[in-house]
Amino acid sequence: MQRFLRPLAVLTTALLLACRPQDTAPVPLKDLAPFPVGASISPTLLKNNAAYRNVLSTEFSSISVENAQKWGTIHPEQTRFNFTDAETIVDWARANGKRVHGHTLLWHSYNPAWLTNFQGDSTAWENLMKTHIHTVVTHFKGRVASWDVVNEAFSDAGTLRNVEAKPEDGSVWRQHLGPDYIARAFRYAHEADPAALLFFNEFGQESNPAKLKATVDLAADFKRRGVPIHGLGLQFHLGVSQSENGLSEALRQTAAAGLLVHISELDILVSDWKKDPTLQYTDALQNRQSAKYKFIAQTYRLLVPKAQQHGITTWNVGDSDSWITQGLKYTDWPLLFDANYERKKAYFGFAEGLKN
Repeated sequence: MQRFLRPLAVLTTALLLACRPQDTAPVPLKDLAPFPVGASISPTLLKNNAAYRNVLSTEFSSISVENAQKWGTIHPEQTRFNFTDAETIVDWARANGKRVHGHTLLWHSYNPAWLTNFQGDSTAWENLMKTHIHTVVTHFKGRVASWDVVNEAFSDAGTLRNVEAKPEDGSVWRQHLGPDYIARAFRYAHEADPAALLFFNEFGQESNPAKLKATVDLAADFKRRGVPIHGLGLQFHLGVSQSENGLSEALRQTAAAGLLVHISELDILVSDWKKDPTLQYTDALQNRQSAKYKFIAQTYRLLVPKAQQHGITTWNVGDSDSWITQGLKYTDWPLLFDANYERKKAYFGFAEGLKN
C-alpha cells in the first residue's frame, strides 16, 4: 500500500505547490480595467531599459508623453522643432498597440528661454501660439489620439494665472493674449487634427474647491460657445492622507460636466508632501498607499459614467523614475512598481479597485 500512497502524496504536494497564489501571475492591469490604463514615459528609459519596456508592454494600454512634447524639448529654438524624443515614444506605442495621449501644447512652465524672452505685440504672440500648435499637432496627426491642450492654467484662487505676484508661476500666454487664449488654443488644435480628443488638464481639484469650480465652469463655457473641448484631466498628485471625500467630489463634479474624464497624472506620496530623508517605507505606509490606490480605481469606475471614462494614467512607471524622487528629490515610493519594476502592494490594491 505504501508504494501506492507515496506517489500520490508527491503528486498532491506538487499540485498544491503549483496552485499557490504567489506563484500565479496576476492579470495585467490593462486586462482588468474596463477603460484604458496608462503611464507617462521617458524616451531614455524606453530605449535603454528592457525591464521598463516589458512592464509598459505587459501592463498598460495607454501611453502619455511625459516631457518630450513640452515646449522646452520639442521647440528649443524659435525656428527649430525637435521631434526626436517624442517620435521614439509615439513609434514604440503604436508598434505595441498602445493609445497615445499627447502632453502638452501650452503650459506656464518648462518653456525655453527664447519663448520667455520673446519680444512682440499680441499679434506676434498669437501667431507664435498658433504656429506651434498647428506644427506639433499636424506632425502627429492620426498617431496621437488625444492632447492636453492647455495645462494648469488656474491659480489656487481659481482665477487664471497672471504674472503680478510670482512671475515664475505666471502665464506668458495670459499676459500677452488675454484670458481667452485657452479657447483659441483649443480651436487651433482642432484645426490641425479634427479627430483628436482635446483636454484641459489641471491639478489640485481634489483639495481646492475654487480650482475645481474653475475647471468645471471653463468646460461649461466652452460647450456653450462651441469651443471644441472633449475632456478634463485630473492630475491627482496626492499625499496618502488626501481626503477621500475630496477625491470623490472632484470626480463627481468633473463627470457632471458631461465630458471625458481622465485621471491624467496619478501618483501617491507616502511622505504626504513632507520632505524627510529619514522616511522608511513601512508596512503601515504601504498598506495605506495600497488602500488609496484601490479607492481611486473603485471610485473612478463608480462615479464616472462608462462613456466618459478616458482612463487612469500613472505619472511614469517605477519609483525611481518618478518626478517626485528624481526631480523634487523627495524620499518616497509613489508609484505601482518599485525601482526594480516589481509589483508593490500599491499595484495589487489598484488592481483590486479596477476589477471590483
